[in-house]
Amino acid sequence: QVQLVESGGGLVQPGGSLRLSCAASGSIFSINAMGWYRQAPGKQRELVASINSGGSTNYADSVKGRFTISRDNAKNTVFLQMNSLKPEDTAVYYCNAAGVTRTWRDFSSWGQGTQVTVSS
Repeated sequence: QVQLVESGGGLVQPGGSLRLSCAASGSIFSINAMGWYRQAPGKQRELVASINSGGSTNYADSVKGRFTISRDNAKNTVFLQMNSLKPEDTAVYYCNAAGVTRTWRDFSSWGQGTQVTVSS
């Protein structure tokens, strides 16, 4: 009932920047937390950054100082600004949103994933 659509991935050189976007739609009453995860080949999915409805943020140590997560609550959208990208940032990036639907059910939904490749 809640769909997430991501955009903004692509190929970038080391040191470059990308901005990911994720828009949630559907039967949404409220979204408590939104976050970005990534999964590299042969590795487990890991949290990159998260943000709650109040704007508090959390980052993986590997991206602190380089990535910035933000959200537009009115548009149910979350962004991930990625600067100073490194080859080890290469992965499929997934958006997640958790909240309550209009029928008062908890939800946790995932986007389809967007590929980020950092290579020269």
